[in-house]
Amino acid sequence: MCLAVPGKILSISGFEEMRSGRVSFNGVVKEVSLACVPEAQVGDYVVVHVGFALSIVDEEEALRTLETLQQMGELMELP
Repeated sequence: MCLAVPGKILSISGFEEMRSGRVSFNGVVKEVSLACVPEAQVGDYVVVHVGFALSIVDEEEALRTLETLQQMGELMELP
């Protein structure tokens, strides 16, 4: 099953369609494309699917989703 998982942007590099960021998923840090969310800033939570941030989500919703995924054991499977 494929999931879109929320993560917190730690840093941003590049510009325009080449923008990427280091995103933390409960401590697991991955490099993610930010091309679809040009307005995203460091500290924002974004929903990520297959390496692309798709949208910005508020912190409360992101933390609630991460907690649910952790309870389900899904975060253990993050590549």
